[in-house]
Amino acid sequence: MSKAVKLVIFVLLSTVILLNGCEYVNKINPFNSKDEKTEVSVTPSEMQKKRLLKKLDKDFDNADAHYELGRLYQEDGLYAKAQYQYNLALGFDPVHRKAQAGMVKTLMKMGDKQKAQLTADMYISQASNTAQESLLLALAFQKQELDDYALRCYKQALRLAPDSAKINRQIGFYHLARGQESDAKHYLRRSFQINPNQPDVARQLGELGVEVRIPRSREKNVEKLDKAIEDYERNLNQQQEKETQNP
Repeated sequence: MSKAVKLVIFVLLSTVILLNGCEYVNKINPFNSKDEKTEVSVTPSEMQKKRLLKKLDKDFDNADAHYELGRLYQEDGLYAKAQYQYNLALGFDPVHRKAQAGMVKTLMKMGDKQKAQLTADMYISQASNTAQESLLLALAFQKQELDDYALRCYKQALRLAPDSAKINRQIGFYHLARGQESDAKHYLRRSFQINPNQPDVARQLGELGVEVRIPRSREKNVEKLDKAIEDYERNLNQQQEKETQNP
């Protein structure tokens, strides 16, 4: 066998071995293959952000969408982006209570507590015209776990509507969630006095050791009821007369 033939055989064998080796390596680590695409997982939060951004491309003045996007950024710790989206939401809807509460919480997370307090004071003053707006802001603050601001709004709402069973109820459950049973009893009892038809309030008062009585439903059609009794008595009298006449 000539040297040239031996050289050709050697080259062919080396190529086969090299190709098999590469194939083996690619089977062990498929990411070495140029044709293989690396899959990147997308979190639900990122999917929601993309959906909201796409929505805002078509409807940029959608305050709710800006708020939702800001909320997602806030949850991810991207506070500058959250603040930007909250500002946009409030630009299109200055009384967007959820965005207001989110803005205060974001400012606190960014370390600017003084600005957060001034901003919260401004929003609470803005909502002081009506009990409903005060209540909505209280609920928004409570969702952001800003308890002190939430309580201020609840009490502001109560001053505007002291005979509201719902507001008294909400404040009662607020205190109950914080283990303040004495305050909870006071407001829940007041709520129940205004509107006894609240099974959840009655049940909670019972668990707190307060005796309550749930009123029975009243008959609305009283005339129909009275007529039924009169008919019964009339039939009874007629029957007694017949028995007297025919002993």
